[in-house]
Amino acid sequence: MKKSIIMIAMICVAASAVAQVTVKPYGFVRNYFDFDSRKTYTVVGGEYNMIPYDRSWNEDATVDLNDVPHAQLQALTTRIGLNLEGPEIMGCKSSGKIEGDFGGFGTNNTVFRIRQAFVKLSKSSEKSNYEILVGQTWHPLSGDIMPEVLGMAAGAPFRPHSRTPQVRAINYWGSFGCTASLLYQLQYMNNGPTSATNPASTNSIDFARNAILPEAFLGFNYKQGAWYAQLGVDAQILRPRTHAQIAGVTKKVDETVESLTPTLYAQYVHGMWSVKFRTLLAENTSHLNQLCGYAVTGVNDDGSWNYAPIRNSISYFNIAYGKKYRANLFFGYMKNLGAGKGLYDFDADPTAVQYRIYMKGGENFTHLASIWRVAPSVSYNVKAFNLGLEYELTSCEYGDIDANGAILDNANLHQVVNHRICALVKYNF
Repeated sequence: MKKSIIMIAMICVAASAVAQVTVKPYGFVRNYFDFDSRKTYTVVGGEYNMIPYDRSWNEDATVDLNDVPHAQLQALTTRIGLNLEGPEIMGCKSSGKIEGDFGGFGTNNTVFRIRQAFVKLSKSSEKSNYEILVGQTWHPLSGDIMPEVLGMAAGAPFRPHSRTPQVRAINYWGSFGCTASLLYQLQYMNNGPTSATNPASTNSIDFARNAILPEAFLGFNYKQGAWYAQLGVDAQILRPRTHAQIAGVTKKVDETVESLTPTLYAQYVHGMWSVKFRTLLAENTSHLNQLCGYAVTGVNDDGSWNYAPIRNSISYFNIAYGKKYRANLFFGYMKNLGAGKGLYDFDADPTAVQYRIYMKGGENFTHLASIWRVAPSVSYNVKAFNLGLEYELTSCEYGDIDANGAILDNANLHQVVNHRICALVKYNF
């Protein structure tokens, strides 16, 4: 792996001499220590923390099998990247980026993965500034507009989190601008049925790829001094199944699920102060590492299913102050609003679950009512060195699903809490 990285760097340096491209390496060595008070849903070796699992009782309901604390120290998210600046092309400034870390997983446990890889053309004039980007980079709902928490999840599942292949155009006329993106999936995917004969939940890029049409985002921006704001909407079409089994015979079906997610973002960054806020009425944003999805609402004569997205109200607020010594406070909240229409009841089939809901984390979180999180942190930052400590309290409400996909407010509604402590040591270059 080290030899491969050195070889790539040497090739880039040699190519830059021929193509008149300036190559500027950057990155950091980052080590996380984290402790969780119970079993939680995590990815990237446990560094990317989402939420605690619901209670899982033993045979006589006296022991919660998920009430198990754990701790670890890892450096998987150590990062290396190259910023590229090249010659003028068609009157536009050309640039690009290649960025990766060791957060992928394979037979050797950790794998060097691509985070970003794109080319960009940009041009500025007295009347407007615009850029066109092609390649893999942050989803327009994620990007650089993220809270300052120390944990690797960077505010997820309250903050949308995804890097994905896309074509993006941004244009500014003075303080006002517009962002438009067409996006396809790769590393961050939606959930759906496993196969034509297996309705269990899985995640795959096929649900988006089979729909042909890309995900689309349109945002209207305002940027003036310390203020930045964006009002936008994200639209997506999935094709969960291409085939279904009817009376033991596999046949083609034509079925889709459509979703529309409006969002509002605002931030104020000035001096040592930073204040950020985002809210979404999210529909089926599991590909953005948020705990929502869609459900089956009907079964047709040809074997195809009808669907409706599960809606969630999701917001976060972040405030930070300081420079060398910096204090930060994050608060996030999510409420499951259901599908807004009746779910199809599969209870007549004794081998099936009552409702079929496809969401991030699969069947583990179909009965999730709400989440809230508070995460204060402090950090010490001097030159290339960062040292930080964060406490993260995440509380989830679990309960019984009603006929519309929301959660009943009855005696079974209960809270599950996880306490996470995260310590960060980071060296930048």
